[in-house]
Formats: sequence, structure tokens, C-alpha cells
Amino acid sequence: MHLAYPAVLAALLFCVGLYGVLARRNAILVLMSVELMLNAVNLNLVAFDVWLRDTLHSGQALTLFTIAIAAAEIGIGLAIVLAVHRNRGTSDIDRLRDTAETDEAEALPDTAETDDAETAPGRADGKTGKTKKAEATT
Repeated sequence: MHLAYPAVLAALLFCVGLYGVLARRNAILVLMSVELMLNAVNLNLVAFDVWLRDTLHSGQALTLFTIAIAAAEIGIGLAIVLAVHRNRGTSDIDRLRDTAETDEAEALPDTAETDDAETAPGRADGKTGKTKKAEATT
């Protein structure tokens, strides 16, 4: 068997994966494209191992290592994508600047204290929690 056939197939697979990483906006499709790229590398490793007739079969050993790393990457990557999708409501890469909280949350006033203090049961005197705090400090 010629080495050119699996090498060309691996190059095509890698190019399709690279296009998917660069052009897609969905995080799951990007992960699938990375898997295509890793499979192209695996195909090259096995093809060159057979072509060189390596007695240690180091290409196949590296392929097994790459498959194990790819499985772990997919497991962790999908867990992260699902967590981000639950929190943000989208897995669109362009809409996700970072995983930290947005600036909008920092710019909004702290309404949790005022809402809880105003609606707290047992406050018959009509005072809010902030005025109670101010009275206690003076």
C-alpha cells in the first residue's frame, strides 16, 4: 500500500477539522472538529508506523495515547459546555466573552440586601435593614 493514500486522507480530515474550528460558532461543533483533527493525526501515526515497519510499534502506542487524551478532552469539554449552556443559555462562542461574571452584574446596585430587608417578615416598625444597620453603628 502506498503511503500517499492515508496521508492525503489524513490531510483532508485535518483540513475539514481546521475549517470547523475556525468557521463554526457552536462549542459542540468546535469540539467535534478538534476530534476530526486528532483522528487525522492518529491516521498519520498508524500509516507511518506501518510504512516504517517499526518493531516497537511506537506509532500505534502514540495513537492509543492520543485516543485516551481525546476521550478525556471530550468528557471535560462537554461538561464545561453544558455548564456554560445552563448558566448563559447559549453555547455560541462569539457570545461568550469569558466565564467570569459580566460587567452588568457589577454595575447594577446591590438589590439583594434592600429587597430582603424591605420584605422581611416581622418588621412592623417599617424600617429597612439598612436603617437598622445605621442605627446600630451610631
